[in-house]
Amino acid sequence: MSGQGTPEREISVDACGCEITPPPPTGGAREVEEPITRLWQVREVQLGLLCGALLGAGLLAGLAGWEVAELLLAAAALLVGGSTFVPGALRRLTRGKLGVGLLMTIGAVGATLLGQVAEAAALAFLFSLSEGLEEYSLARTRHGLRALLDLAPKEATVLRGGRELVVNPGQLVVGDVMVVRPGERLATDGRVRAGRSSLDTSAITGESMPVETGPGQGVFAGSINGTGALEVEVTSTAQDNSLARIVHVVEAEQSRRGATQRLADRIAGPLVPGILVAAVLTVLLGALLGDPSVWVHRALVMVVAASPCALAISVPVTAVASIGAASRRGILVKGGAALEALGRVRTVALDKTGTLTRNQPTVVDVATAPGNDRDQVLAWAAALEARSEHPLAAAILAATDQVPGAQDVEAVVGAGLVGTVDGVRVRLGKPAWVEPGDLSPAVTGMQQAGATAVVVEVDGHPVGAIAVRDELRPEATQVISRFHNYGYTVAMLTGDNQVTAHALARHAGIDQVHADLRPEDKSTVVTRLRGNAPTAMVGDGVNDAPALATADVGVAMGAMGTDVAIETADVALMGDDLRLLPFAFDHARRTRAIMLQNVVLSLVLIAVLIPLALLGVLGLAAVVLIHELAEVVVIANGVRAGRARHVPVLDGGHDRTRPQRAPV
Repeated sequence: MSGQGTPEREISVDACGCEITPPPPTGGAREVEEPITRLWQVREVQLGLLCGALLGAGLLAGLAGWEVAELLLAAAALLVGGSTFVPGALRRLTRGKLGVGLLMTIGAVGATLLGQVAEAAALAFLFSLSEGLEEYSLARTRHGLRALLDLAPKEATVLRGGRELVVNPGQLVVGDVMVVRPGERLATDGRVRAGRSSLDTSAITGESMPVETGPGQGVFAGSINGTGALEVEVTSTAQDNSLARIVHVVEAEQSRRGATQRLADRIAGPLVPGILVAAVLTVLLGALLGDPSVWVHRALVMVVAASPCALAISVPVTAVASIGAASRRGILVKGGAALEALGRVRTVALDKTGTLTRNQPTVVDVATAPGNDRDQVLAWAAALEARSEHPLAAAILAATDQVPGAQDVEAVVGAGLVGTVDGVRVRLGKPAWVEPGDLSPAVTGMQQAGATAVVVEVDGHPVGAIAVRDELRPEATQVISRFHNYGYTVAMLTGDNQVTAHALARHAGIDQVHADLRPEDKSTVVTRLRGNAPTAMVGDGVNDAPALATADVGVAMGAMGTDVAIETADVALMGDDLRLLPFAFDHARRTRAIMLQNVVLSLVLIAVLIPLALLGVLGLAAVVLIHELAEVVVIANGVRAGRARHVPVLDGGHDRTRPQRAPV
C-alpha cells in the first residue's frame, strides 16, 4: 500500500498482501513531508474514484446502446483500478509471497477472460477504495501519535552573545540558554539555570497538577510555563528530545506483532495458497459434474470470497490507534505485543519505594525522654546526619533549622552514626544498636505505623526517637481500590522489613505483601506470581530491572527523559501519577477485546461467503462489495480503541473522573 508520492523506503507486507510504507524517520520537531489528513489525498482513493467514474460512464454508455464504448470504458476502469494492487501482487509473487492482492488479481483476470470486464472493473474499483481506506486509517492514527511533536513551539528565544534571538527549535544546540516566558512552551529538554515557576506537563506525562520547578531541575519539551520567567540550559536537541524519543520508540516498536495479530497472520498465511488449491480442485471436479465455465466462475468468486483482508487489517489498525491514544495520555506502550500482554494481565505486582511511595522520606514523629524537647533532639541528630549520605539524613535535616557543628563523626556500617556535638558524645541509629530504654513503647508504635525509628543517645542516655517514613502517594489508596474493583490481584514487593511493609500495605489496601526482598528475590516472586496468572511488574525501571524483565509486562514509572526506562520496559508511564496505571490496564483490556471482535467477525465472514460462492448464490461483485463493507466495519471498530476515555483524578482529596483529550 502506498500513500502520496513519498521517497523510496523499505516496505513491509501485511497478511492482506498490502504494502505498508513505514512512516518517515523522525526529523526533529517538524515533519519533512505533508502528512495525509484528508481521505482524497490518498493515491488509492484518487485512482479508485477515477476507476468508479470510468465504470459509471461505461454503464451509461451501455444503457445508450454504445457497446464498444461500454467495453472500452470498462477496460480503462479495470486498468486504473488494477494499478493500485496488481503490480504489487506480481512483485510479491516474484519474491515467493502470496497475498490477497494476488487473489484479487486472479479474480479480475479470470472474469476478464470469461468476458465479464465490467464485473472485473467493479472488483478493482471496490478493492482500490478499500486499500485507500486502509492507508488513510493507518496514516491518521500514526499522525495522532506524531502530533506529540507539535507540542514543541515553532520558535524559541535563546541568549547568544548577550542578546536574545528568536530561532527555529531545530537550530538549538546543547549548551544554549533558552528564555522561557510565562505561558510559553519549552522548545526542547533542558535544565533550569535561573528562575522559578510551575510547569503544566499534563499533555506529556498525564500529570493533572502543575509541577514546581527551579534552578538545577530538569524540564521537558512541550511543557507549558506558568507565571515565572525561566532561563533553561538546553540538554538535548530538537531531533533527540523527550518528545522525539517517545515517537521514535513507539513507531519502531509498532512492528512488534502481538499474539492476536500473529493469530491473524497464522490464519491468513496458509489460507491464501490453500484457497488457490481449493479453487483448482473446484474447477477440475466441477468440470466432471457440469459446465466447466460455470465452475470456473464459481472458483473465481470463491477465491475472492476467501480473501482475509479484513482479518489482516483489523488488528494493526486497532493496535496503532490504541498505542497512539495511550501515548497522548502519557503512557508509552512499546508495540502490539506489549499492548496485548497488558490486556491479559490479572495480577499487578507493585514496587513500594518510588512507586507506591514518593521516595522522599520525611520526619513524621519525634518522641522525647523527660527533660528533652523536640527541637533539641532534632538538632543533635541533624549535627551527625550533616556528615552522612544516608537516605534518612535529608529527611532529618529538612525537619530542623538548627544544625550545630559536630566533630569526630564516624559511621558504623548498618547501624548508625557517632560523634561529638557541643562537647557531648552523641549516637543515633537503629533501636537494635542504640537501646531506646523508656522510649521502647514509642519506638514500637513508630515501627507498627510503618515508620523507620532512629534513636538518639547523648552521653549514654536515650533522649529521643525520630520516626521517618516514606509516605504513600496521595492517590495510592484509590488506585489500589480501583484495581480491586476491576478484579485484579495486587501484590507489593519491597526490601523493607516485614513490620514496615505490612503497615504501609494495610494503609494502601494491599493484602499480599512480600518484604525483605533483594532485587533478585523480586524476580523470583514475580515468577511465582506468573504461575497463577499473567503478571505485570510496576517499578522504577532501574533497580527493579530483573523483576521487570521476568514479568509478562514490565511497567516503568516516571520514565520521562529516562533512556533506561524507555528502552527496557514494555510500558512506561511518562509521569509519576499512579492514576494512569488503572487507566492503562483498562485501555489495554478494551483494546484486546476490540481486536478479538474483529478477528471473530472476519473469520465468520469468510466462513459464510465461501459456501455461498461455491453454490453460486453470490457473484463476483457482490462478494467484493460485502468484503469491503466488512473491512470498513472492522476498521471503524478498530479506530474506537483510539477514542478518549475517562481517567480518575483527585480534586481536593476526592476521587472523580475527567475526560482525557489528545494534546492540541
